[in-house]
Amino acid sequence: MHAELDSSPTPAAWLRPLQAMAFFIRKTLNIAEMEMRKLRHEPVDLLTRAAQPVLWILIFGQVLARVRAIPTGDVGYIEFMSPGILAQSMLFISIFYGISIIWERDLGIIHKFLAGPTPRAALVLGKGLSAGVRGISQIFIIYPLAYLLGVNLDFNIFSLLGTLFTVLLGAILFSTFSLYVAIKVKTRERFMGIGQFMTMPLFFASNAIYPIEIMPAWLQAISRFNPLTYVVDALRTFMLQGGQSHFGLGTDFAVLILVSALLVWAAGRAYPGFVN
Repeated sequence: MHAELDSSPTPAAWLRPLQAMAFFIRKTLNIAEMEMRKLRHEPVDLLTRAAQPVLWILIFGQVLARVRAIPTGDVGYIEFMSPGILAQSMLFISIFYGISIIWERDLGIIHKFLAGPTPRAALVLGKGLSAGVRGISQIFIIYPLAYLLGVNLDFNIFSLLGTLFTVLLGAILFSTFSLYVAIKVKTRERFMGIGQFMTMPLFFASNAIYPIEIMPAWLQAISRFNPLTYVVDALRTFMLQGGQSHFGLGTDFAVLILVSALLVWAAGRAYPGFVN
């Protein structure tokens, strides 16, 4: 009888998973907060990164809207492409985020992190959350511009929250992918070259500026494996009045959450080898 009592789970044993989760969340938020402090020293960086998507809407979007070269159904071309340009802005911010850990390694900051008890995945996810906040800042640039251009935006609170969550999730995914690439290549020169190589295929092999249906069959297949496609699909649903998801919001978020989780896990496992 005593043996049975001794083998039964104790309250402390039940609390350990919750304590581990609370510790992970706390460390993740600590890393995110530390990363966010950098914005105090480089707030202009967010505005300069918004220049390219703004030019896409004002120049590329205006031209194609006039020639009506791309079929977009019942919505105008500017309205169709505005969610894609927000996704593009988030992508460009996130895909080069990995260079930060190369600087941190050269300065010896990563060695201090790895010497502490912070989980490696928390280091990665914390940086991803910081990239998410930077991506969210682009909403306050793209939304007013799209509104001035006559886009029929949905300002329902749930739609706005859906947009925020989608941008945050997309930024976590692509910044974590960027971190993983930076860990593998280890040098700034290689990383910048790979980053520039990745952005255009990710952007053009998605539904950001044209419907999937008009793509060649081989490009349609690639676009369905492109996470940016699902970011844009969710953003069109939340941003536009009467917007409808092509794949379904459940599928969009399932893909983004699953890929993000896999990348956080992979980057967390690769992190210690980065300093060698």
